[in-house]
Amino acid sequence: MSTEIKVPVLPESVADATILTWQKKPGDAVKRDEVLVEVETDKVVLEVPAPADGVLVSIVADEGAVVTAEELLGTIDEGASAPAEAQSAAAVVSSTPAATGGATSPSVRQMLAENNLSEGEISGSGKDGRIIKADVEAHLGRSARPTPAAPPAAPEAVAPAASPAATSAPVTDAGDRTERRVPMSRLRARIAERLLHASQSTAMLTTFNEVDMQPVKELRAQYKDQFEKAHGVRLGFMSIFVKAATEALKRFPDINASIDGDDVVYHGYCDIGIAVSSERGLVVPVIRDAEHLSLAGIETQIGEYAVRAKEGKLGLEDLTGGTFTITNGGVFGSLMSTPILNPPQSAILGMHAMQDRPVAINGEVVIRPMMYIALSYDHRIVDGQGAVTFLKTIKELVEEPAKILLDI
Repeated sequence: MSTEIKVPVLPESVADATILTWQKKPGDAVKRDEVLVEVETDKVVLEVPAPADGVLVSIVADEGAVVTAEELLGTIDEGASAPAEAQSAAAVVSSTPAATGGATSPSVRQMLAENNLSEGEISGSGKDGRIIKADVEAHLGRSARPTPAAPPAAPEAVAPAASPAATSAPVTDAGDRTERRVPMSRLRARIAERLLHASQSTAMLTTFNEVDMQPVKELRAQYKDQFEKAHGVRLGFMSIFVKAATEALKRFPDINASIDGDDVVYHGYCDIGIAVSSERGLVVPVIRDAEHLSLAGIETQIGEYAVRAKEGKLGLEDLTGGTFTITNGGVFGSLMSTPILNPPQSAILGMHAMQDRPVAINGEVVIRPMMYIALSYDHRIVDGQGAVTFLKTIKELVEEPAKILLDI
């Protein structure tokens, strides 16, 4: 019996997806719920499992193809078994470690074979370092580049495998000036589109302040062991800022609003997006109803999102919505920056690195761990006074964390 493999249902905000990698080739045996193909949207990579046991009969949409929701990807002969020689070959392949850190697709393996190439000769730019078609094409383009006649030279040293983030950078060596051109990922293209849209369609301004982190550091030092023992998670600074933001959002509903056509929508809940860096780029999973969560609950969700982002397992439901966003450039050493709005949200809070600086307190100069914070906001919704006072409120709450715990 023939069973169809289809693209999963996509949310309204995602129009289409791109076939990233096929894990099987026609004739391979497959098991129910085994991952057959990965499709990339502008938000996440989705794994499409086999709907039944059987043999993969056909692949309709090859890697690189753009597909829409519920479009046919291929077919499985349900209940069938692969020929013995195919099973033996599959066993050999599965027992051989991939040089690139992840399995290559059937079409890529075919390109390698046709051009007498091995996986070890090419650095992969796909997920987990997998080789994709663009990598092979770029390698062939470099190999085919005409070079002036020259005396025989010593064999060229094999460069170490580049990380996925570095493969799109120009590649140079001592003997030739080379370039590498790879397609922009859907996520990177979507980020570029949204940032450009934000800069062109909003009246964005940014206000700054600084926070004395000494009280929070002392609180954390005093209770971090008890906190971790009681809740199973570490007490970080992000949960303090999330709680401070939810309290400030209650007091300044304009900051928690968004524009929908000619209407301003005021949200009676705080869904806080937390910007997380992943191998594919920046993603913003959302903590739902953050105003009702404890510090431990917030830390638990942040930890889970960080792990799933690293593993590429965030779902579309994790990344949709959000009424306010917090980004922390401080983890990379940023001392000050201007965060860009995440439309249709009206504001975004930027945290930065803590730095010991001399400050005047009660008429005396003392050294304190200070952090610059920034609030970018849409001036169409938010007035300057409200933005400045909102940021000042976050400063005061973080500098007196007891107010957060006592809800005063």
